[in-house]
Amino acid sequence: MSNDETFAAAYREHYWAVSRYVARRLDGRSSDVEEVVAEVFTVAWRRRSDLPPSPLPWLYGVARHCLANAVRGYGRRRRLLDRIGNDESAHGRQVLDSPDSASPGDWVHEALARLSPADQEVLRLTAWEELGVDEVAVALGCGTRAAAMRLHRARRRLRAEIDRMDITVAGGTASPRRDTPKEHGHG
Repeated sequence: MSNDETFAAAYREHYWAVSRYVARRLDGRSSDVEEVVAEVFTVAWRRRSDLPPSPLPWLYGVARHCLANAVRGYGRRRRLLDRIGNDESAHGRQVLDSPDSASPGDWVHEALARLSPADQEVLRLTAWEELGVDEVAVALGCGTRAAAMRLHRARRRLRAEIDRMDITVAGGTASPRRDTPKEHGHG
């Protein structure tokens, strides 16, 4: 198969997986997602002779770099808007969440958000993208042993964050106990 055919097959087979990968990391901002995904496949086209036989983890690695570039660009634009005073709060369009707007699983996302970006990414690659350790290694650009160690440490740190949040289970759903002091009574 030629490099062009290899690229076309990878594009057809993995476009939606790469789109979901990017969307989850950009909280579904659709125009931004399309832009980053287009950049991922532009890089893949330019490097089509480098596409491995199982290209999805490699594409995730490219997507990580494209996302990092995009996030830096968004930060620059945000700072520029802040400097010129054209933000939402200046125009009275600030939106506040109501106290009951939290979804049942928000505590997991809260615990994940407390981790370093590197820990978040290795956990997302295994949970969201359903990659094995070998594939995670390709996506992160490291060896399999390093990927396994990063995953182990990230899981341990996530567990510690969840423990710190003092999660309670009531009515089949879990939520952090924030107002209630810990009970220390004996039985």
